[in-house]
Amino acid sequence: MSARDAILGRLKGIAPDAAQAAALLVAPERPAVDEAALEAEFLARLALPSVSASHDAIDSMADLPAAIRRYLDAQGEDRTLCLPPDPRLDSCDWSGFTLHDVAAPAEVAALAIARRGIAETGSLVFETGPAAPMLPNFLALHHIVLLATRDIAPYLEDAPLPGAQPRAHYWITGVSGTTDIEGTYVRGAHGPRFLHVILLRA
Repeated sequence: MSARDAILGRLKGIAPDAAQAAALLVAPERPAVDEAALEAEFLARLALPSVSASHDAIDSMADLPAAIRRYLDAQGEDRTLCLPPDPRLDSCDWSGFTLHDVAAPAEVAALAIARRGIAETGSLVFETGPAAPMLPNFLALHHIVLLATRDIAPYLEDAPLPGAQPRAHYWITGVSGTTDIEGTYVRGAHGPRFLHVILLRA
């Protein structure tokens, strides 16, 4: 008897919904996502305790520095920011910020631009490249992410992008955490302690 058959046999004996549970082992159901309200669906997942992200929204790239300023001020942090060398950010007015493009281990905040948001899970999809270094996104205390609302996809299967593929891509769903042997939860154990998503509605 296979391990799968053994599990199915036990399920049939303990639950009236065993048929439904057994079906999930073969073809897991996708959660319902309202594809006419992807932004709201995505934000609802961001707010879940398992993701624990905050958010803001802007109407244009010109509004980005002000949104980051609001966030850092609310967190009581200096306006120090690790900025990726992405040409889309060159037109922004970064006066009042201390900027650099190489992250230190004790980095306060780093900005990244996500390629996709996934409404099903609240995940963010990033691609590596010369204008999108990966390391700053794992060293900073505050991970600030810019995501265009047009790039929110309903389901995990909708994440792939057409065209040339990057050398690597990675997904982030909330901040990292771990529980020690005494059961104490430590937030940001393997990366940033805070995730803040700024939606670009242009």
